[in-house]
Parts: sequence; C-alpha cells; structure tokens
Amino acid sequence: MLENRGIPAVSITLLKEVTEKVKPPRSLFVPYPLGFPLGRPNDPELQKKIIIESLSMLSEEVTESLVSDFIDK
Repeated sequence: MLENRGIPAVSITLLKEVTEKVKPPRSLFVPYPLGFPLGRPNDPELQKKIIIESLSMLSEEVTESLVSDFIDK
C-alpha cells in the first residue's frame, strides 16, 4: 500500500457504500452518475473544484478511513 511507504493517496468515489466497506485511507465521494467522477462533461470549473478538493485531502493525516462528501458550492 502506498500509505505504508509514506506516500499519501486519495480516491474519488461514486459508490459511497462500497468505499466505506473497502476503507481506503482517503476518499472524496462525488454525487454523480457512474462514469462521471469529475462531474458534468464540459464543466472545467466543477472538475477543477473536485480535483482541488481531493488533492487538499492529501495533507490530512489519517489513522482510519476518511470519506468526505463533495458539495458543489
């Protein structure tokens, strides 16, 4: 696992229930249909928000699985 080697990781997930069972270190749940983890096509502003929020999770030190909800502000 990357985390065990000192490399933080974050995933973007579309299936929160599955992610909570798998328990990766950090995950960002996005409320979009399967196949659209970065949201609506041709919406670079939204896609940038999702990427920035997921990357910001890398600085959080975790001792157990962390699943955050993405909220489009």
